[in-house]
Amino acid sequence: MSDMRLIVAGAGGRMGRALTRVIAETPGAVLAGALEAPGSELLGKDAGVLAGLPANGIELSGDLWSLSAKADGILDFTVPGATIANVAIAAERGLVHVIGTTGLSASDMAVIKTVTSRAVVVQSGNMSLGVNLLAALVKRVAASLDESFDIEILEMHHKAKIDAPSGTALLLGEAAAAGRKVALDQHSARGRDGITGPRNSGAIGFASLRGGTVTGDHSVIFAGPMERIELTHRAEDRTMFAQGAVKAALWAHGKKPGFYTMTDVLGLSDF
Repeated sequence: MSDMRLIVAGAGGRMGRALTRVIAETPGAVLAGALEAPGSELLGKDAGVLAGLPANGIELSGDLWSLSAKADGILDFTVPGATIANVAIAAERGLVHVIGTTGLSASDMAVIKTVTSRAVVVQSGNMSLGVNLLAALVKRVAASLDESFDIEILEMHHKAKIDAPSGTALLLGEAAAAGRKVALDQHSARGRDGITGPRNSGAIGFASLRGGTVTGDHSVIFAGPMERIELTHRAEDRTMFAQGAVKAALWAHGKKPGFYTMTDVLGLSDF
């Protein structure tokens, strides 16, 4: 199979630049286009130079339709509005759409899933191997312990992050809820403040911290009578997310239309 031609959405941002670097280092993948928001001051800039690489002749563009004419996939770590705008074009062009955007609402996810009968979508709140293995462990532990063990999810990110809880925290929350065989939206406890009363049995709690330049720390705490289990993942460089996304794109190339996650990519479905 020939090299997979990939477009990086949000190519001027930190994740976009990391994706550009990882594509350049990955056999079987080539950069076919660099997408940026219309009106961005970075339009026309060389994607390679922005990523700290030699110039590659690929200029940032705001026109996904044109870029996608000669591409096989798009790596999308942008914002919900931009991702939803990209969904229809990616599906129309038959691109593999790898979505790492966080802060997606239930309605956003519904829109994304409307195209999966005819397009390949890989979506995850976190693309790293370690986090997805952690989620598998969380599901298994949650299934093994009864409600005498309270579940709390603690996450910390850099001060510029705009959504909370993080997509990874929600991914871990969904794993815990799946282990307990409950719906997360009916058992989620967030933003405790003031006189809240005692903790509700069966709740899955979230706490979000923001500050400095933290790439991403996540802990899932199972607090039981006289003992506590803590499962933790610490991200040290966003490059690992980019590596996971490129791995997901290469895995998805040639797959049947459908909705996939990193659990599928990493073969953890039956863990």
